[in-house]
Amino acid sequence: MSERVILLVEDNESDEELTLRALKKSNIGNKVVVARDGSEALDYLFARGAYATRDPGDLPQVVLLDLNLPKIGGLEVLRAIRANQHTALLPVVILTSSKEDKDLAGGYESGANSYIVKPVDFAQFAEAVRQLGMYWLVLNERPPSAG
Repeated sequence: MSERVILLVEDNESDEELTLRALKKSNIGNKVVVARDGSEALDYLFARGAYATRDPGDLPQVVLLDLNLPKIGGLEVLRAIRANQHTALLPVVILTSSKEDKDLAGGYESGANSYIVKPVDFAQFAEAVRQLGMYWLVLNERPPSAG
């Protein structure tokens, strides 16, 4: 993979802006591709639709996935990622405002690598994003077949 891209799947513009600000504040300069619904996220990952010319072998380093998405929900996106041999090992971090046990259990049952509840306070949110970036982009070693 030539570039360590982050795929941010987020439909809320305020949360998208906060996440991008937190990444910048943490000196995480990776390219961020934003998908605003579950369908767009899957199109990006599987190089179809508007992303048909993208190299499908060039997977993001990590997917930051909201659960409450239009068109296709976050858990369904996660299940589609895990069901495809090409993306099955792709690191997926659920980044959501939901603290509900059913969402937490559903996320892990569907194959999430991590589940983070978005802090309300920006300083806490920025710190959570900094730690996410440090772990998933710097420390974590990806499986050889993942991207």
